[in-house]
Amino acid sequence: GNVLTDEQQAAFEQYIRSGHGFVGVHAATDTEYDWPWYNQLVGAYFQSHPKQQEAMLQVVNNNHMATQHLPRSWKRFDEWYNFKSIQPGLNTLITIDEKSYTGGTNGEVHPMAWYHDFDGGRSFYTALGHTDESYSDPLFLKHLLGGIIYAMNP
Repeated sequence: GNVLTDEQQAAFEQYIRSGHGFVGVHAATDTEYDWPWYNQLVGAYFQSHPKQQEAMLQVVNNNHMATQHLPRSWKRFDEWYNFKSIQPGLNTLITIDEKSYTGGTNGEVHPMAWYHDFDGGRSFYTALGHTDESYSDPLFLKHLLGGIIYAMNP
């Protein structure tokens, strides 16, 4: 739903325009559907997800601090989001192989993590991180930390 008031939205926009960063994790794409600026910032909107299951992720950019430590193919158990309104100009870091699980709807190029410069600031998003176990997984934690560091350093 909508979690920020109009005044809070304006303050958040000013924060980003002042050169600050945003990090979105998992359900960050499942909010503020009536705010086009937020869709552009976060990069996509949640559409649906199948049951939690194991799938194979493909790290397509190992040069970013959020992915340089990850294997090219990364098998994980999580809740896999399908997206709508995927914005142009995102720098995809990780995709998911829809042949490796049941319920994917984004096709051959199904992004799971990305970053981009936006409106004077920086934005990093990862669709990973639904399960409690994610937060004790060193690979995921380093992935998230890399996104945070990227967003903090314009």
